[in-house]
Amino acid sequence: MAYVRKIINDPVYGFITIDDPLIFQVISHPFYQRLRRIHQMAFASLVYPGAVHTRLHHSLGAYHLMCNALMELKNKGVEITKEEELGAKVAILLHDVGHGPYSHALEKKLIKGIHHEDISLMMMQLLNEKFNGALQTAIEILSGTYPKKFLHQLVSGQLDVDRMDYLSRDAFFTGVSEGVIGYDRILKMLVVHQGELMVEEKAIYSVEKFLIARRLMYWQVYLHKTVVAAEKMLVKTVERAQELIANGIEVPVASPVLDYFLKKHQPTDNFIRHLEKFAQLDDTDVMCTIKNWCGHFDIILSRLSKGLVNRKLLKIKLQSEPFKQEVLEEKCLEVQKRLKISAHEAGYLVFSGEAENTTYNFYDENIKILFKDGQITDISSVENALIQQQLSSPVKKYYICYLK
Repeated sequence: MAYVRKIINDPVYGFITIDDPLIFQVISHPFYQRLRRIHQMAFASLVYPGAVHTRLHHSLGAYHLMCNALMELKNKGVEITKEEELGAKVAILLHDVGHGPYSHALEKKLIKGIHHEDISLMMMQLLNEKFNGALQTAIEILSGTYPKKFLHQLVSGQLDVDRMDYLSRDAFFTGVSEGVIGYDRILKMLVVHQGELMVEEKAIYSVEKFLIARRLMYWQVYLHKTVVAAEKMLVKTVERAQELIANGIEVPVASPVLDYFLKKHQPTDNFIRHLEKFAQLDDTDVMCTIKNWCGHFDIILSRLSKGLVNRKLLKIKLQSEPFKQEVLEEKCLEVQKRLKISAHEAGYLVFSGEAENTTYNFYDENIKILFKDGQITDISSVENALIQQQLSSPVKKYYICYLK
């Protein structure tokens, strides 16, 4: 392959360098370029107008942090071959390639029962065939089957470059300073000990700040009540469209690929056959379709669609206890009488649920601190630990959405 060197100007980190022909081939492929058309934060821009960055921005940023992390580890004597380095970089570039339109908001709605991480791996396998097996190491690193565990931990773990980038980037584009983290210091303090990724003790406070920033960003941004209301409305809109289609009612769709998945949202055969179609789906298909639905004769579909397009969202209330069934029924009856619709139809405009956030999962994968004397301690067990056991329990908030 010919020598390749490209420079990308990133608003968060400055210049990002692409200096490998395989990396250039990957980011030039339509599977990857599609990420330009998927917003990183779905409807967060309804609250934070600057939050219009894309999955491609995030992917390139995570790639940049991966390059820095690998360089630091190699400088500390960690044995990483050129093939492993390339594999880790490709793995982080493609870790989110399986996201559908509006990312987590429509997870498993257009395609039942298949997680975006599984779709990412399937898409990588297709690319691996196209690139004559060049992505095999990346696939093994992403799936966690590669022998060197620390490479997978850099891509997907409690302290991975994925989280470091999305916190830094989302804080930058929303203007929410609570999300700012010392990613550069954490990267400098990464070590590999006994085959696992750990952090030197000098980075304890930076890691604690990282975990607290993640908690604050979830409640202040990702699970902001207006964002939750919009995302749930999107889900209800798609569910209503699918119901109407299933009942034989014509629901015009702006693109053939979205029409395909609205009608066949539960493929009966191997989903890999549907990947080429899925790889054409993005936010524009959904939003253009929703704009069309604003004029649909079905009162539920049109009202939900108009609400999303014009930011006339359902009213949402949050509290620490589940809402009583009587409250839900009362709101439903009000909507039924006002719009002259059935109880089933009112369920699209009045509904409840829960949102939760965990600061640090003790039972998943731990963040280990390596002390100078060789002692290894979990971040929650260090002296005067800020991140303690009680923070492992998910914080739940219950919501009710209803028509104003």
